[in-house]
Parts: sequence; C-alpha cells; structure tokens
Amino acid sequence: MGQLLRVMNFCVSRDGFAAAENQSLELPFGLPHPERLFSWAGATASWPNRSEPGGTRGLDDYFTRDFLNNIGAEIMGRNKFGPQRGPWEDYEWQGWWGDEPPFRTPVFVMTHHPRPSFSLSDTTFHFVDADPATVLAQAREAADGKDVRLGGGVTTVREFLDADLVDSLHVAVAPLELGEGLPLWESPKDLEDRFHLEVIPSPSGIVHHLFWRR
Repeated sequence: MGQLLRVMNFCVSRDGFAAAENQSLELPFGLPHPERLFSWAGATASWPNRSEPGGTRGLDDYFTRDFLNNIGAEIMGRNKFGPQRGPWEDYEWQGWWGDEPPFRTPVFVMTHHPRPSFSLSDTTFHFVDADPATVLAQAREAADGKDVRLGGGVTTVREFLDADLVDSLHVAVAPLELGEGLPLWESPKDLEDRFHLEVIPSPSGIVHHLFWRR
C-alpha cells in the first residue's frame, strides 16, 4: 500500500470537539482539564511517561503502544507546536514537550511564518509554509519508507481530510461533552463516504473509531 498518512490516537469529546478556541501557554488545548479527553492513554501499561509499574492492558494499551509503530515522520499545525500567533518574536520556544519530545522522528510544522529547523534529542522540527500535498511529500521523503503520522490539531486534520490525503484514522471518543470548541466532525458518519468505519467500545468508557479508505 506504500506510505500511509495516518491519524492516530486523536481524542475528541462525544459531541465531536478536540479542543477549545482559547488556547494559551497555560491551556494548550484551551480546556481547563484536557486530561478528560486522553486519560485513557495515560492509564495504560504502555504509556511512555509512566513512573510506576502497572496500568491497563487490552485495547487502550494496544493503541497507546502502536503510536510509534512504523512511523517515520509527523505533520502538525503550528497551534499544536505552541500558542504563538503571527511572526516569531524569538526562537526560544521549542514546543510543549521539553528536552525529550515523544515523536522521535522528523516533524513538519505547518506555518505561514517559517523559522530555522532545530533538534531536541531524536526529534527534528522543520517549519514549512506550503499546502498539505507539498508538506506530505516532504514528510514522506523524510520518513524513509515508513508511514507519516498526522498529529493535529483539529484544523490541520480537517485540512488534510478536505484535500483527500488521509489514509486511515483512529479517533478515541471520550464519554463527555464539551459543548463548544473546534469540531472534528458533526458525526463520525460524516466520513463514511470515503472511509470504512468500525466502532469498538473499551471498558475504560472510550469508544475507538477506526477509519480506513474505501
């Protein structure tokens, strides 16, 4: 099948929202308690930041463990990289993740305001002002034959869906409603014209939605 563009472990509320609009340094998701969307992953045995033994196994653990499987590059929007808007005032900000970002691959950040690439540990960030197809071509070249992960946020995922470039999606729907914010969809059925859909509930309360191209 070649190199796939995959959305993985993308978390939304039951009413389809993945983030609020008032993002800030203190609120990366614009939500006061964003862990309500992704605590299922943190509870698993394979969560990479786990400091104590234990954690859940089963379906949630599989998806957490699969996050790095056969991924050679990531694409993200600028809002996932940081809260700044407009031209960069300085280059001190290097993302939310500290000295050990979880990506461990080249990362292509889509922005209208490029800046020099830099590396933290085994992750290199590149800043690209280009359309989705061009960015995907660059990411595939950097991925060295592996798949490319589309990391988000919502606006970026929607942009690649609108360009019909996404091959598969895993969306984890949390059992809560946010009421407002940035929507991934009005309903999962919005994507059924282009994707097969399988819905698998987990004992954690998360409902995993798996989409793959028709």
